[in-house]
Amino acid sequence: MKEKPVTVSRRKYDAAFKEEVLQMVFNGRPVSEVARSLGIGENIIYRWRSRHKARENKGEEQAPASPDNQALYRRIRELETERDILKKALAIFSRQT
Repeated sequence: MKEKPVTVSRRKYDAAFKEEVLQMVFNGRPVSEVARSLGIGENIIYRWRSRHKARENKGEEQAPASPDNQALYRRIRELETERDILKKALAIFSRQT
């Protein structure tokens, strides 16, 4: 007789709960202690922490830039595009020998 596969549903946590957990960790409580007290896995807390830090870093990089900086960033993107095109052209021409 065939057994039915067991389906495991993932628990979903709202943003407020995640922020509370992260505040506990950022205030100095060990991740293992927080996980044990709340009945959740340590890995999920580490994942939330890394995503939180990534969002913070992205926010810092995306800070409003002055018009001069915007022009410089635009020029950097243009030069990177030109560089990539030249790399591809070099690869194509060096193969045809």
